Amino acid sequence: MAVGPTSMIVIAVVALIIFGPKKLPQFGRAMGSTLKEFKNATKGLASDDDDDDDDDKNKKQKKIESQDAQS
Repeated sequence: MAVGPTSMIVIAVVALIIFGPKKLPQFGRAMGSTLKEFKNATKGLASDDDDDDDDDKNKKQKKIESQDAQS
């Protein structure tokens, strides 16, 4: 089920027929901006997870240090 060059050409021709030559660039820009927003949103989620991991490590380190100080 791989998309080869022939399939891409058929898809492009069908899109050109359906949307027309004037609407196709607008459609492409809309798809590009949507993908960019999605990428930025997922990058934000990944960095939030990293921040949470760092906070957990800091808390564990402080707990270990306080236990060492009490000993």
